[in-house]
Amino acid sequence: MNELKDLVIMKDGQAVTTSLEVAKIFEKRHDRVIRVIESKLTDPNFGVSEMFHESTYTDASGKQNKMYYMNRDGFTFIAMGFTGHKADEFKLRYIEAFNKMEAYIREQEAAKQLPQTPEELLQLTMKATNHLDQRVTNVEEDIDYLKNKSEVDENQRYKLQKVRNKRCIEVCGGKESNFYKTKSRKVFMALAHDFKEYFQIPRYDALRKEDFDKAIEFINGWYPSVLLKRKIDQVNAQTDLDI
Repeated sequence: MNELKDLVIMKDGQAVTTSLEVAKIFEKRHDRVIRVIESKLTDPNFGVSEMFHESTYTDASGKQNKMYYMNRDGFTFIAMGFTGHKADEFKLRYIEAFNKMEAYIREQEAAKQLPQTPEELLQLTMKATNHLDQRVTNVEEDIDYLKNKSEVDENQRYKLQKVRNKRCIEVCGGKESNFYKTKSRKVFMALAHDFKEYFQIPRYDALRKEDFDKAIEFINGWYPSVLLKRKIDQVNAQTDLDI
């Protein structure tokens, strides 16, 4: 069940999961999960617009595809239709993941409420001391775990895409090269494969924030395999693209 650790993430101060994760864990086709979500969104009998947020992800070929973020209510609404013992087990795991993430968010909000007077500071210190021994270890472990599992934000995903596209174009030999015009997808797929293998993630968007700088460095320093490099050189040496 190690794959269940990344089910719920924090986005815009809220605990959410994605249609991609739901499709993967419940072994459903992603397009069918999308269809179920959009059928609820377009049905006037249901007020669910606050439960789902449309977004995109980048697949291995560099194509942008639709996905949805959903909060706990949105997930519950969708998952009610998934039946069977295995589905029930996954639902319980999702609930546990939501609980952990929401507990972390509450801890973060509480941390913002700093004392304003010496009396308030003393009161807060005494209260914290009474509970510190029994809670500090678990809280620190949960916070550290959840921080490390937060996915890169939209701005970071955009930067990754720009750097990835630039590197793939360079490897192909530039936008005017034969290989870029005819077979650039092979380079995008090779980089995507190596990137996901290196960071042990299912897609670019699942990169952890703590790995962002390392990811930029990885992409900028990436080179294709010897066989792919040889193919690039051969295609670029051709004068007739139909050969």
